[in-house]
Amino acid sequence: MTRRAWLAAVGGAALPLRAAETIEAFGLRWTVPVAADWRVESSEAGEVLRLRVARPLTQPRRPTQFALADTPEFRQVELEVEARKEAFAERRRRTSLILVYAWQAPDRFNYVHLSVDAALRAPHHNGVFHVFGGERVRISPLEGPPTLREGVWHQLRLTFDGGAGKVRVWVDGETSPSLSASDESLSHGRVGLGSFFDYGEFRRFRIIKSGAA
Repeated sequence: MTRRAWLAAVGGAALPLRAAETIEAFGLRWTVPVAADWRVESSEAGEVLRLRVARPLTQPRRPTQFALADTPEFRQVELEVEARKEAFAERRRRTSLILVYAWQAPDRFNYVHLSVDAALRAPHHNGVFHVFGGERVRISPLEGPPTLREGVWHQLRLTFDGGAGKVRVWVDGETSPSLSASDESLSHGRVGLGSFFDYGEFRRFRIIKSGAA
């Protein structure tokens, strides 16, 4: 798929039709719909990738505002990153960030939604979701506490085994996964960082180990 086709699919009416753009962070190139929505800054902890613009949602309802790492497609991958969502804003509550995995096309990928809400309270928050041509569909259980807190950096670790179709996410060094799910339809793909419709920032991203598709 060309980058123009990628943007046409993710942007819909919300973004102008233009070639998708790239940014550099954590030693990698990342494809994004609009580079100006992102900023890479230096800090004592190293580079910080900030998502500065919350774009309107498109239809079908699924995330589009994420940076996609320009890497081979992974059948197995383990990654770590620290993430912090924006604190409460004046106009509305900011609640979530996402980790994308098994990305194959703009309408074919999985993602982990990390939220201040418990899934029992908001079923479309705090879980693992599958996108295959239409709106996102939850594929993880509703049990479990919220995974994000206000103004705090969280340590996240994601493992994906495409052969078994399993993903697990650990938050802040917990011994048991905070979120997990299975999906055998997407056995490989690329990874990304972003949000559904909020602001956030990421640092200390690294791919610990991987296996190409």
